[in-house]
Formats: sequence, C-alpha cells, structure tokens
Amino acid sequence: MKYRGDMTLGEILARPLIELLEKNNWDPDAVIPVPISEQRLFERGYNQSALLARPVALAIGKTYQSKGLVKSKDTDTQVGLTYAQRMENVYGAFLADRNYVNNQRILLIDDVTTSGATMEACSAALKKAGALEVFGLTLARSRYFSAG
Repeated sequence: MKYRGDMTLGEILARPLIELLEKNNWDPDAVIPVPISEQRLFERGYNQSALLARPVALAIGKTYQSKGLVKSKDTDTQVGLTYAQRMENVYGAFLADRNYVNNQRILLIDDVTTSGATMEACSAALKKAGALEVFGLTLARSRYFSAG
C-alpha cells in the first residue's frame, strides 16, 4: 500500500486495527492519521496512514480528523538512523491544532512503527495542544536495530 500505490488495501488492512481497538476497549473522541509532509503527499499522492485511519473512524463511529495534526517541516527518512537520531529528526516536526484536539481523547494511527519516535513526536504535539489522552495504533511493527 505504501510504496506500490495500492490504495484499495486501506480498508482491508484497517480490519485488524478495528478488532484490536475493540479488544482494548479504547474509547477515543477522534481518529487522526500520522501526517506526512506536503512534499511526500505530492510525490506519493496519498497518506497511507489516512487510508487506515478513515475506515477505523467509520467503523467505530468516531470523528475522522485529518486537520488536527500536520507535519510542519520536512524530515529526512528515518531509515538507518539510531534511536537518538530518529528522535532528533522528528523533534518539532508536527503541530496539532487546538481547535480540533483540545479536551479530546485521540486515537493516532500510523502504518508502521519502528522506533516509536514519530508516534512520540505526534503524541507530544497533540498533548501540547490540549489532548487529554493519545492512544497509538499501528498496523505493523518493524524490527528495529540500533545503529549506535
């Protein structure tokens, strides 16, 4: 879905996320995808995390909020970076809009988590904007080997 452009997989791949969400009894107010930069969106044509987040929101009857969080600066690819480099790379890269997230419990959805640096940076931005809680959910967890 991410690199081969098969956007039809979003709904199918969202199913295990929905099951996991229900199993954990999480009750968010809104569902937000991890955003990608404008440049990456232009290159790829879609946000793979949004393709997962929208069907999840529909399935659980919650607001899909694509404007609640934006990637405010381009970052280098995380591939090959140490954990510390990953954290530094995404530090301050995301901004949340208080109008959409204040006093809300947010379900943040990403396609793949490796070190967790992106999720942590997004969560920090959401909490800074007044989110009460942030639940993170990813489709896959890749193996992470620290280079340092």
